[in-house]
This record gives sequence, C-alpha cells and structure tokens, in this order.
Amino acid sequence: MSDHDQLLVIVDPVARRNDGESVRIAKDVLSAGAKTKICLPDGPEEFSRALARRGARRPVVLGDDRALLRAVAQLHRERDPSERALALVPIGAPDALELAHALGVPHAVPAAARTVLDGAVRRLDLLVDDSDGVVLGDLVVPAAVRSLAAPTSSVWGTCRSLVRTLVRPAPTALAVRAHRLRVEADGVLLADVDAPVEAVSVRSVAGTAEVTVHPSAAPPRHGTAHTLTVSGPDFRYRADGRVTGPVRRRTWTVRAGAWGLTLPREEGALQNPRP
Repeated sequence: MSDHDQLLVIVDPVARRNDGESVRIAKDVLSAGAKTKICLPDGPEEFSRALARRGARRPVVLGDDRALLRAVAQLHRERDPSERALALVPIGAPDALELAHALGVPHAVPAAARTVLDGAVRRLDLLVDDSDGVVLGDLVVPAAVRSLAAPTSSVWGTCRSLVRTLVRPAPTALAVRAHRLRVEADGVLLADVDAPVEAVSVRSVAGTAEVTVHPSAAPPRHGTAHTLTVSGPDFRYRADGRVTGPVRRRTWTVRAGAWGLTLPREEGALQNPRP
C-alpha cells in the first residue's frame, strides 16, 4: 500500500460528542478500505496540530462545516497548493452541513466514507481576504439584520401589543437597510458611498468572483473580478454561514484551484458545484 493510501482520520470533538454512532460507522468503513490513523483532538488547537503533522497521509475530517473550514484554513496557512487536499465525512445537524453538501459531499455517512476511498480530488477556488481568512462558498456584504417590529412607547401600547400577539403572533421580518459602501472589482467602481446599496453578494466561479451589487433604488449591477474591495462605515459580512466584523475595509482575492476536496467521481466534471 502506498503512502497516498494511508489516511489520517481527524474526528472533530463536536462530532464525537454529538453523534458517536456516525463516527463509529465512518471509522469502520474507512478502516476496512485503507490503512488509517485515528486522531481524537480535544479542541481546535489540537485539531490544527494534528493536521499539520499529517506527513504523507491523506487527511480525512469527520465533522461539520466548521471543522471543514478549520481544516481548509490550516492547509491555506501552509502555503503549499499541492498539499491542500482533504476529504470530509459530514457529521452534524443539517443546518451545520449546508456548505459541505453545497460543495458536493454526499449526505449519508456511509456514502461519504466510501467517497473518501473511491472518489476523485477536485480542485476548488478559494476567496482569501486581507486578514488571511478564507471563504469556501458564498459571501454577502453586509450581513442581513433580523429584527422584530419597533417597540411601543407606553405601558398601554405594550399591553395592546401583547394582546395582539396572543391572538395572532407577529411574524419576524428581515429589516431591509441601506448601506453606504464603496465596491471595487479589479479597480472598477460598482458602487460608491453616495448611492446606498442593500447588499453585495459574491461567489467564486471558474477562477473568478461573480459580484452582484443590489442598489436601494436601481436594478442589480453585475461584475466579475479576481480582487474585490468593499469599504465604508462599519459593516459586517456573512461568509460560509459565519458573521464577521465590524470592519471598515476588506479585500478578497480569488485563488483558483487553491485546494482540493475528494468528491464522487460522477460529479467530477463540475467546478464549485451548487445544490
């Protein structure tokens, strides 16, 4: 058996605590098909150290989207594109695995474990920001703010609101806000602070970033770029389900084919698959 056929299986501690049965199934399938070394880190630091010391073994992560992001961030920090490849067996709640499934990782644990053994590595793009953070999926600037209706200003108003709520609960709604942001795509100005926008959405496709600016009072504007810079008053952004910020300026650069993920062979012709 070659070194490439040896696996380093890193079990995320959250997966181990919350779904030991799925972890056991994944370990059984992997151990039956390859020589494996099992690593059980107790936290993020041990997780990163284990991945950094993998040697010639192929890294396999058992966990959710956060574990996948932690692994990709570690591989990115190593600055060796040829070694930035891993496999994932998704273990966690459905809403904690949306990114993994969007990238093409099978939903079922046995199928994902078999893909580790029989699949093919597909090179995927990476968005890297100027603080060395990584984005695997979609990016939205700024992060949406969820809020309830404005509170009433008096005791009687509060009582009336409570009665209405008991009779017919008031729905929670997304508060649509305008933001004054400057958006530059490869130096081309897509929006400036004098024209408020509701959001900027970004996704990497075939080595470039597809950027869509949603002005408050105009049709969306589209552009493609290798580098995107957003600046303006303090804003937050959502990337891969996580909210970051506030920041006043952030630049993202597309790194084409910067990392590899083992996926089913029949999906191999697609780049950055989406559900």
